[in-house]
Amino acid sequence: MERDKVAACTLMFVIGVAVGAAVGLLTAPQAGRRTRREIVRRAENAQTYLEDLGEELIERGREMMERGKEMAEGKIKELGQKVRQATA
Repeated sequence: MERDKVAACTLMFVIGVAVGAAVGLLTAPQAGRRTRREIVRRAENAQTYLEDLGEELIERGREMMERGKEMAEGKIKELGQKVRQATA
């Protein structure tokens, strides 16, 4: 649950930075064509970053599921051994 909050806060921070950068570029004293190219470039960079972050979060989730599965299987085996010992 806590990691969900961290991920949501991180995403909101990245979106805020992107919006701030876009506003800064739009109000900068540059030619319109140059500003639009800069916005597109930064948007593409943000998209790539968010895609990479999403892939990393998915991979971490898979790893956590696998570890949880292994831990549960180990606990089931331990419990089975204790039941056998108790009933023997």
